[in-house]
Amino acid sequence: MPDSKKVIPVKNDADMNPELVAAIDLGSNSFHMIIARPEEHEVRPVERFGEKIQLAAGLDQDGNLSQEAIDRGLNCLKKFAQYINEMPGERVKIVGTNTLRQARNKEAFIQPAEAILGHPIDVIPGREEARLIYLGVSHTQSDDQERRLVVDIGGGSTEFIIGERFEPRLLESLHMGCVSWSCRYFPDGTITHDAFNKAYYAARLELMNIEQAYSDAGWVDAIGSSGSIKSVQQIIQSHLQQGDKITRQTLEQLKRECISLQHTRNLNFPGLKWERQSIFPAGLAILTAVFDALNIKSMRFSDGALREGVLYDMVGRNYHEDVRNRTLDGLMTRYHVDRRQSDRVKKHAWNCFDLVADSWALTPEHRQLLGHAAQLHEIGLTISHTQFHKHGAYLIRNSDLLGFTCQERKQLALLVRGHRRGLPFTALADWPQTESRSLLRLILLLRVAILLNQIRISDKVPDYSIEAGEDTLKVCFPEKWLEQHPLTATSLQQEQASFRQAGYELLAQ
Repeated sequence: MPDSKKVIPVKNDADMNPELVAAIDLGSNSFHMIIARPEEHEVRPVERFGEKIQLAAGLDQDGNLSQEAIDRGLNCLKKFAQYINEMPGERVKIVGTNTLRQARNKEAFIQPAEAILGHPIDVIPGREEARLIYLGVSHTQSDDQERRLVVDIGGGSTEFIIGERFEPRLLESLHMGCVSWSCRYFPDGTITHDAFNKAYYAARLELMNIEQAYSDAGWVDAIGSSGSIKSVQQIIQSHLQQGDKITRQTLEQLKRECISLQHTRNLNFPGLKWERQSIFPAGLAILTAVFDALNIKSMRFSDGALREGVLYDMVGRNYHEDVRNRTLDGLMTRYHVDRRQSDRVKKHAWNCFDLVADSWALTPEHRQLLGHAAQLHEIGLTISHTQFHKHGAYLIRNSDLLGFTCQERKQLALLVRGHRRGLPFTALADWPQTESRSLLRLILLLRVAILLNQIRISDKVPDYSIEAGEDTLKVCFPEKWLEQHPLTATSLQQEQASFRQAGYELLAQ
């Protein structure tokens, strides 16, 4: 697989501007990196880099990535690392998409990739990918009130969003993309009428799941993003010379020309990059199916996409516009959470955290995770009081939590699962040792915060202090307070058994 011709210049520590932010999109077709400088609530791109990796082509029939595909990706990331491995963690966001969602052996890529980059990789759910794409696209459009449809054809999935201004209303991610469709319907590059029709109708079958809901919702403007749609738009403009909008007529004309040329190596259209020739017919078939299923009259192209959305999401969180807060609020409303109790538990969970964070090597990200778990720890009650911690964990694992990565969702479910009854040692063992220890410590802090608020009345919690050792947690109450509150004293004694099972000692006095 040939590398991109663009060389990333080496940067030393003195070159690195501490104000810069970076987003990396580990797509199924290409890896992209954008470096930008935040200005007010906007971001100004400074550098852009991309390389065709075709990670999706490396998936075998069992859903495992080939070593060749892994090596292609890691070699690209070694170049990206020259820019970002000295940047602070809060200024770098790296997301993986459909292929990394599907790969059974994803850790064979993710672990060495994180070591190279010096930053964690978040594999995001399909609808979260759609939300971020919409965020990237909407910041390139005029700020009007019209409802718009956004379509993004990637290497392994295609995202569909209907939204207004910066708010998505409908989000969906379908398992079809230009790389996976190329491998399936144009495996040797031969383009025939039969192969194109098979790719087209396979896409129509995928679209049947969403076409009615999207048609009913309606939109005023249709916008496409990412490489496949960009290639179509550029060929229409440079080769067909029919303006900058994509129409059903121009798609049909491109289809006829592709079939007449018989092979992807002959697709020397002006405006089509050589590295996209092999996947162009597949992307064209998918886009044609999208036009027909959703009855799109015309579509224009937007330069904004996933990586720009990741940047704006980071900037939004820095300005306290975190979409995760809206997600949690909606979840709490849907499952009738007692907000006063969740607020009490969150307050004391954070108080406990702040008192022990240094001793237990916990980070601000851990603090945020603990707060989210405190807010959601009772959502399972809407199903049943019996084992509601397990019901709550199930709801979190299987809900679309916009703003949360797959890993964050799993961590949140783990904390909710562990907030009462037996500790989830089996689930903790699935995490790397260092992270498993931190998650266990967060669970222990959450359990103490809940125990302190078991009476569910704010003024019943006294002033207390907490000290942490490597494997101890000491809670100190006012003199004789525990004698006067035997229920809390008994609960602490019972909790000591759970701490001992985890290899910790809980002291209360």
